[in-house]
Amino acid sequence: MSNSVLFDAPGPRTVARHRLYSVLSVLALLALVAFAVWRLHDKGQLEYELWEPFLTPEYIEFILVDGLVKTVQMAFFSIIFAIVFGLVFGVGKLSDHRVFRWTSWFVVEFFRAVPVLLLMIFVFFLLAIGNGPLSPFWCVVAALTLYNGAVLAEVFRAGINAVPVGQAEAAYAIGMRKSQVMVTVLLPQAVKIMLPAIISQMVVALKDTSLGYAILAPGLTAVGKPIYLEFKNQVPTAIVITAIYVIVNLLLTWLATKVQKRLVGEKPILAVAATPAAAPTATTGPTP
Repeated sequence: MSNSVLFDAPGPRTVARHRLYSVLSVLALLALVAFAVWRLHDKGQLEYELWEPFLTPEYIEFILVDGLVKTVQMAFFSIIFAIVFGLVFGVGKLSDHRVFRWTSWFVVEFFRAVPVLLLMIFVFFLLAIGNGPLSPFWCVVAALTLYNGAVLAEVFRAGINAVPVGQAEAAYAIGMRKSQVMVTVLLPQAVKIMLPAIISQMVVALKDTSLGYAILAPGLTAVGKPIYLEFKNQVPTAIVITAIYVIVNLLLTWLATKVQKRLVGEKPILAVAATPAAAPTATTGPTP
């Protein structure tokens, strides 16, 4: 019998049906991959000459150094600055002072509403054109910081509000100031609660660095252009660049999940909540 109160153990017919669905899904996926490979072969996209640059050391170094490293650097700075931005304005939206609260609300809602590509172009024209202080690299970082920071501000605000009120009341009862309650009690728990959302936003920031192509910023997408212009291999270049993005995102998700398990633990939140209710099987009354 299942220990969960939210899920009934499937019977033999349901298990057989799920296995059939799994087999059909795998077959459909294999058929889709085979069709894609056949279409690539039919269009001559699997010719060795088109894939040769991705086996040549000079081009591999060009992709990894001028493309991957720059992409990771832009994503790293964007994520760090966005977390700081999100913390400041997320806490600002919870301020008791109306000026701070409404200012934070306006900043967060504005940068959440503007599409990140347009934000990148605005920053580029304001701060890079005409010997401006920022290079395209930092224009991408600034735009991603503003957009992802606004999203993370809402994440942090929701996480702080999700912490049980009694914990803040207990901290006030022992004489802690509001800033101490926020930094010592609420924020650490909010970060643990919202870690999955923060991890997802990191992946979004990494992928959005590709939009820097529109303002001539460096990165993986930018290094693909000279390669496919020289070898006329747009499809192989797109496949290789996409594969690198997928691998880096998987590594980032794996690393972030490890950090999450180390901070939060292995046990999922639903299992923690369900255990006290499922344990007293002899009682028939509702769980308080």
